[in-house]
Amino acid sequence: MTSLRIALYQPDIPGNTGTILRLAACLGLSVDIIEPAGFDISDRNLRRAGMDYLAAVTLTRHVNWTAFDDWRRQAGRRIVLASTRAAERYTDFVYRPDDILLLGRESAGVPDAVHGSADGRILIPMQEGQRSINVAMAAAMVAGEAMRQTVWC
Repeated sequence: MTSLRIALYQPDIPGNTGTILRLAACLGLSVDIIEPAGFDISDRNLRRAGMDYLAAVTLTRHVNWTAFDDWRRQAGRRIVLASTRAAERYTDFVYRPDDILLLGRESAGVPDAVHGSADGRILIPMQEGQRSINVAMAAAMVAGEAMRQTVWC
């Protein structure tokens, strides 16, 4: 198991969260959910997307952004935010083994205060005119690159 983590800021869609939990279980990543989520964490869609992999992932729930940010600062961990407002490509960023890869809400990303708290901001380049990549796909792309640099090297 790696010490890299994926954090989801107030996720909206249980199926995406379940898919990310399944990804994390398969890659040995822990997941942080920063509440409030836009659904009941016990939602059947989350369980269906995560299937039997949910038992294999370490999931930590944080009651709000402040609680999460306090926890990660005490742990001395960096936040690397995937954002359409970032300038640095996710493949050019230099990851650390204990980074937290933060992904925003499907409907709204993260607020400015959360964006400003990130230690690094990364961008997945897209074709002009497209809004965003599905959050579960973005999590897989970023986690894969972070692991390539820190675990599989």
